[in-house]
Amino acid sequence: MDATTGFLDKARLLASDFASRAEQHDREASFPFENFEKLFEAGLLSLTVARGFCGHGAGAREVAKVLGLIAEGDAATALVLAMHYIQHFMIARNDRFPLHLAKKLSSESNRGVALINALRVEPDLGSPARGGLPATTARKMADGWRISGHKIYSTGAPILKYYVVWAKTDEPQPRVGSFLVPAGLPGIRIVETWDHLGQRASGSHDAIFDDVGIPLNHEIDVRLPEAWKGPDVVQNAIHSIFVAAIYDGIARSAKTWLVNFLKARKPANLGASLATLPRVQEIVGDIEVRLAINARLIESVASDQDDGRLVTVAEAHAVKLTVTGNAIAVVEAALSLSGNHGLSRTNPLERHYRDVLCGRIHTPQDDSIKTAAGRAVLQL
Repeated sequence: MDATTGFLDKARLLASDFASRAEQHDREASFPFENFEKLFEAGLLSLTVARGFCGHGAGAREVAKVLGLIAEGDAATALVLAMHYIQHFMIARNDRFPLHLAKKLSSESNRGVALINALRVEPDLGSPARGGLPATTARKMADGWRISGHKIYSTGAPILKYYVVWAKTDEPQPRVGSFLVPAGLPGIRIVETWDHLGQRASGSHDAIFDDVGIPLNHEIDVRLPEAWKGPDVVQNAIHSIFVAAIYDGIARSAKTWLVNFLKARKPANLGASLATLPRVQEIVGDIEVRLAINARLIESVASDQDDGRLVTVAEAHAVKLTVTGNAIAVVEAALSLSGNHGLSRTNPLERHYRDVLCGRIHTPQDDSIKTAAGRAVLQL
């Protein structure tokens, strides 16, 4: 058994376990702490940590498969895990990331449940992907930085050990960039604001920083605003692949439930299972076609990334748009065939529908992808 097969087998077993608690966590909007203990025990939290830092150094193809499997069990767990994976994937490939911080984060990820995520979105700024300076401010003092600001949609907030906080400096000519902030410092508050339609167990709460002190050497990458004009091609590709894999996993779980339902459901007036109806077979066939397209797109882009072939921002975003669109269509088709059964909270399909809809507004959003593509074609 090679390493890839081993991790996929572990992810498959964990997904089954996570699925047994997913409905309860969704209903209560409670955070699945136990899932991350099990991910750590399985060695999956260090999947994207660099081999040089005693991690597994997995590539995009393997990580996308793991995330897809975990999402089949619990989409919220997969989302938090994906954000952690993205950070370590980029740390391993970013020569601007301070070496002493990379060693620290990698070491802690190997020793316990030490998750990390980037906190970027703000109430007034919205998503930084759409431009604008953050209101969160870093003041430089003689003994360190003082961070003050308000972040929203901080996925994984209840469990994160480190935040990569996007902020501007208070210098006469402000710079913009990221600062590593350990969780639990004086002045940090997590406000439990996350009460969403989907991904309810992701703990994407608000994080408040009130004059939080961190060492000077916790500055990660801070530049003048104009130096950030060009997007990070690798990060855009990885983010798009991993996010797409999550929503595709949700759709695959919906398909599995639907197939079992159609085979078992035998209306008295039909005298056979719903699976025998040609109309049902056609719709299930459409579902399978969409999932096959998704698998090919994710595999192709992830393989290109791993093999060193350039994945442009436009290509990565187009894949995210197409895969999430197909995933939503799959779950909607499943609902059309299952009727009231699919919408009942006694079955997982209605949760899958609420979760998969988050794909539309997950950065990059559909409208921004299409607008950027249109402007490029029109040379504007």
